[in-house]
Amino acid sequence: MKKFIETIKNIWKIKELREKILFTVMILMVYRVGSFIPLPGVNVAALDAATSGRGASDILGLINTFAGGAFNRAAIFALGIMPYITASIIIQLLGFAVPYFQRLQQQEGESGRKKISQITRWLTVAITLVQGSAYLVYIQSIRGAITPEVSIPIFWFSSIIILSAGTIFAMWLGERITENGVGNGVSILIMIGIIATLPTAFIAEVVMAFSSSGLFLFILEMVILFFVVMATIMVVQGVRKIPLQFAKRMVGRGAGSVPMAGARDYIPLKVNAAGVMPIIFAQAIMFLPMQIGTWAAGSDGATSSLLMALSDWQSLPYNLIFFTLVVVFTYVYTALMVNPKQYAEYLKRQNAFIPGVKPGKNTQDFIDTLTTRVTLPGSIFLGLISIFPAIVARFGVNQSLAFFFGGTSLLILVGVVLDTLQQIESHLLMRKYDGLVKSGKLKGRSGMQPIGAGM
Repeated sequence: MKKFIETIKNIWKIKELREKILFTVMILMVYRVGSFIPLPGVNVAALDAATSGRGASDILGLINTFAGGAFNRAAIFALGIMPYITASIIIQLLGFAVPYFQRLQQQEGESGRKKISQITRWLTVAITLVQGSAYLVYIQSIRGAITPEVSIPIFWFSSIIILSAGTIFAMWLGERITENGVGNGVSILIMIGIIATLPTAFIAEVVMAFSSSGLFLFILEMVILFFVVMATIMVVQGVRKIPLQFAKRMVGRGAGSVPMAGARDYIPLKVNAAGVMPIIFAQAIMFLPMQIGTWAAGSDGATSSLLMALSDWQSLPYNLIFFTLVVVFTYVYTALMVNPKQYAEYLKRQNAFIPGVKPGKNTQDFIDTLTTRVTLPGSIFLGLISIFPAIVARFGVNQSLAFFFGGTSLLILVGVVLDTLQQIESHLLMRKYDGLVKSGKLKGRSGMQPIGAGM
C-alpha cells in the first residue's frame, strides 16, 4: 500500500503527466454526460420499459454495452464511437485487398496516414447516417417511445443531425485524448462505456449472494474472475521472440578498422496478434441464426429446434459453433496481420538474418511456420475466453456480470488498461521515478494496433 501511495505521489509531481490525466478525466466526463442527454421528442420512460430486460446477448445489447447504456436511453451519443470503429475496420480490410489503400498504408508514410484518416472520417459520416436511420426506425417501432405531439418528419430530420453530430463529436473527443491526454482516445471511450455497466452488475451479484447463493460462492466467483483476468493479461502480452543477427560491420578507417560483432535483436510474434477482431467477427455471424431463431419461434420441427438452440447464447450448439468460428477467424486475421514475406524482405534490406536459417524463401517459410504454431494456443485461448461468460452464467452468475468474465469486454478492458498504464510508466521512468511494477517493465499491446486505429 505504501508503494502504491508513493507511486500516486510521483505521478502527481510530474506536471505534464498530471495535466494529461486531468484532461483525459475531463473529456470522459463530457462524454458520459452526453450519454444521458436524450434526443428531443423521445419518451424516456417508455424506452426504459421496452429495453429494461436487454443484455449483451443480442446485437442491440452489444451496441448498448459499447455505448455505455446511451443506446437504450436514445441519447445524443446513442451510436457512440461504433460508426468510427466500423469505418476503421473497413479501411483496414481494404488495405489488405485494394492496392490503392496498400500504398497509402505502406509506402506513403505520414501523408498516406493523413489521407487514410480523412477517408475514415468521411466514411464514418456515411455509416452514421445509415446506422442513425436504422436506429430511428427501431425507436419508432417501440410503442410510446416518441411523444405524440412531435411531428415524425421533424423528429427524423432533427434526430439524424443530432446523432451524426454526436458521433463526430465523440470521435473528436477521442482524438483529443490521443493528442493531449493519456492512452488511445477511441479505445478509452469504449472502455468507459463498458465499465459504466460494471458497478450495477457487481451490486446485483452482491445482493444475490447475500440473499440466496451465499457469500462463499460470491468469493469463489471473484477468485475465478481474478485468475481469468491474469490469464488474459498473460496472453495479451505474450510473445514468441525470434532472434535476429545483424551482419558484422567495420568500426574505424584503414588499417586501424576493427570488425565489430553484429548486433542482436528479435522479432516479437504475438500469441494473440488478432486482438478482439475474431470475437467481433464471430459474434456478428452468430447474430444471424439468433435472429432467424427468434423469427422461427412459433414453428415446429428439427430445423426450428436447431435455430432456437442457436438463438440461446448459453446453449451447447451455439458455443461449439462460436468457439470454432473464433479459432478460424483468429488464424484468418493473423494471416492478414502478419506477413512473413514482408518480414523476410525487410531483414534482407537490413542485412539481418535469423541464426541457422537461410535468407529469402527459407526465412519466409520459417516465420510462417512459427506464426502458425504460436497462433494455435492463442486461438484456443481466445475461443475459450469467448464462451466463458456462457459457462459462468450456467453456474448462476448474473448475465450482466458474466460478460466481464470473457469475450470482447474483457479483452478490450485488459488491452486498454495495459496501454494506458504503459504510457504512465514511460513518463515515470523518463523522470527517473520507479515504474508501476517492482521489477521488469510494464508491457502494453505493442505490436497491436489500438482500437480505432485499424483495431
